[in-house]
Amino acid sequence: MTTAIGFKDTDRKTSELLEDILHSIKGEHVTLRDLLTMMGESGLLLLCAFLSLPFLFPVSIPGVSTVFGAGIVLISAAITLNRLPWLPEKVADRRLENRKLRPVLERGVTFLRRIDRFFQPRLAAFTTGAVMNRINGLVLMGAGLLLMAPLGLIPFSNTLPGIAILLLAAGISQRDGLVVLAGYVMVVLTIVYFVALAFLAYSAGRSFNIFG
Repeated sequence: MTTAIGFKDTDRKTSELLEDILHSIKGEHVTLRDLLTMMGESGLLLLCAFLSLPFLFPVSIPGVSTVFGAGIVLISAAITLNRLPWLPEKVADRRLENRKLRPVLERGVTFLRRIDRFFQPRLAAFTTGAVMNRINGLVLMGAGLLLMAPLGLIPFSNTLPGIAILLLAAGISQRDGLVVLAGYVMVVLTIVYFVALAFLAYSAGRSFNIFG
């Protein structure tokens, strides 16, 4: 599809919107296609925020970071290109167990409800305009790629990019440039953390002569 998208201002808090979506999930399984259908094409940022919720806490659910991370990457690519997202069937129709997913989503909504009151329109230069829209989309895409990194068993490897995605998506949708900047900072911290992990792994390998 090549239809352009746009972000509508809302007077409702992000946590309220996400809670509505959470209550709409029925049945034993849920897919990314189900969530996108619930939110509609104008809810792409809201969907990115929703997909980040399971990673705000160090809880690992097999397969979720890959599916949700890929979804965030593809959705943010659509945001960058100002187009509706295309999702491959393998990603869009991967069934995830509702009973495992719902508790972490509920915890995420509870956490967001606590910080929602700090969101307010400010620093508009970071949330408006076609150029800024593309920059934010690229940063959001980068955070999604970091979320997909196969490091799920390492502490904070999913949490840091998950927080970055939530801040970026919520900040853009609420027109809060300060929150968007905080999302940028979290992306940088995630990269620094991953580089440090790689350096430690390399140093450990050197000490055991793994790398010669």
